[in-house]
Amino acid sequence: MDNLTLLGKKEAGFPRSPEEAKLESFKNQYPARKYTIQFVCPEFTSLCPKTGQPDFATIYINYVPDQLCIESKSLKLYLASYRNHGAFHEHVTNKILDDIVEACRPQWAEVIGKFNVRGGISINITACYENNKSDK
Repeated sequence: MDNLTLLGKKEAGFPRSPEEAKLESFKNQYPARKYTIQFVCPEFTSLCPKTGQPDFATIYINYVPDQLCIESKSLKLYLASYRNHGAFHEHVTNKILDDIVEACRPQWAEVIGKFNVRGGISINITACYENNKSDK
């Protein structure tokens, strides 16, 4: 637990960008058990990289942990770092998945971005990752 620098910190401040944000993890106490962790962020916001207008979404993060689990406060701060970040929906969803995978090396992970209607069209993106155990 010594590696958790944000949990319990009273003034953790929001990172200015996803690159500045830090996703933290802790040891999974049930690595032999296959179970799913789901995070739901119904107030996700990012910016259109072309117009600067806000894009609103619900982000679903589902994963089966291996040795590590994502710490939720660091995830909250990480997701909030997108508020002033310009990126297309496809990039946002895939970048979140890449960062989750890097932070905890799960057995399996999925990130779903359900972006609110803009211009009469809603965009839903699903990005998936499956750990190939032979790569370990």
